[in-house]
Parts: sequence; structure tokens; C-alpha cells
Amino acid sequence: MTIILIIITTVVSVYVFQNPGLFNKLQLSPFMVVYRRQWYRLFSHGFIHADWIHLIVNMIVLYSFGTVAESVFDELSVQGIISHPKLIFILMYISSVAISSLFTLIKEKDNISYASVGASGAVSTVVFLTIFFFPIQKIYFYAIIPMPGILFGILYLIYSQYMSMRSNDNINHDAHFIGALYGLVFPLFIEPDLIFHFADQIRKGLN
Repeated sequence: MTIILIIITTVVSVYVFQNPGLFNKLQLSPFMVVYRRQWYRLFSHGFIHADWIHLIVNMIVLYSFGTVAESVFDELSVQGIISHPKLIFILMYISSVAISSLFTLIKEKDNISYASVGASGAVSTVVFLTIFFFPIQKIYFYAIIPMPGILFGILYLIYSQYMSMRSNDNINHDAHFIGALYGLVFPLFIEPDLIFHFADQIRKGLN
């Protein structure tokens, strides 16, 4: 499913690069969602990107962590905790596109000029789901500095919150933050007892 999501997102993103009218119709505009009832934008914006760099970075991260997340769901299926792991993965991803944008929707609903695009919120969900299951496993910060996933997660959340408060760039840090939190709690929607798996992994890492 990760590969399918990457293909769909890449095809749609590349297509709208050459079609600014469609780009404007698909981007997240909280004003248009709330006051024009264009609810589809909560989902469509996650499949378009601002430029090639934005697209490539998101798709590389999605591939790296999405394949791991899929293997986790497959293992949960083998253990009898869930059924239809591919369906659960895709539902998690699609729902995370919208959920990661809800705070932005409320915050910017009266700002007619605000707009955002990209899969970053959903990708954050996938990354943090893998952190939930492998909190001690190393993640390479900026592809160079190795650190335990849980430490990376804490720094990521702090950074996203800080940058959101500054609000002086064109990145939707709120979506990153909410998407990350969704990735941490999603396993508990599946099976609340999975919190003991998380705690056990942390305990083993500290020993």
C-alpha cells in the first residue's frame, strides 16, 4: 500500500504542477472548507505538493517508514490482534491527512488567504506509529545523526510546536505536530494493551 500511495501522490502532484487552477481547488483552504463546505479539501491537499523537493522528501520518508508500518500491521494480523492489515494501514493514512489538519482548520478558518498542501501531516503519523512500536531503534536525524526514535520524537514535537508559535514560514507545523500525536495514539485505537508493548520496549532500552 505504501508504494500505491507514493504512486498516486506523485502522479497527482506532478499533474497539478502544470495545472495551477486544479492546484488551487485541491489545496487546503480552511476558509473554503468552513464557509463554502468544500470538505474534500481536508483530504485532497495531502496528495499535492508545492514543488519537487517537497514531494521527493515526503515520498522518501513515507517509503522508509511506511514499509515498516505495514510490516507491523502484518505482524499484528498474524498475532490475531487485527484483521485486514492493508485496509487498516490505508485507513490510518487517509484519516491522518484530515485529522492532522483539524487544528489548522479551526485556527485559520477566517483567514481567506491561508492555504497549505502536502502529505507531511500523514507522513508524520506513519513515522510516529513506527516510533511507538520501535521507540529505541535508531533514527538518523537529517540522515546523519543517529538517536533513539523516542528522543527523535520528543525533539520533533518540541520543534514543531516552537515553529508553529513563530509562524514565520510557509510550513504547516501544526499538521506535523497533530499528525505525529495521531501516530502515537493510533495503535491504542487498535488495541489499548499495546501500550504495554511500548512501555516494555522503553524499559528494555533503559536496561
